[in-house]
Amino acid sequence: MPKEAMFTMKLEPELRDAFMYEADASHRPASQIVRELMREFIERQRQTREYDAFLRAKVDTARAQIESGQYASDADVEIRFAARRAELQAKVPDVDA
Repeated sequence: MPKEAMFTMKLEPELRDAFMYEADASHRPASQIVRELMREFIERQRQTREYDAFLRAKVDTARAQIESGQYASDADVEIRFAARRAELQAKVPDVDA
């Protein structure tokens, strides 16, 4: 990818000095670090948008299921799983005996 675009920004002198010090300490050019930070920011934003879309779809699906009556109350789930736990515990030999 050609490096033709110029990016200028204003920084506080302390931030610039600290950044330049750390770039020098890592033996990397400041421009390389800025490009890396930009790529990481872009990727993080993309992942956030994807997760938001996934979550929105999941909520929409859940709402549609509730509206169509395809859900169980907390009490129903507790009763069902209490019976399932009892069934599984009955299959396990008593270790304390």
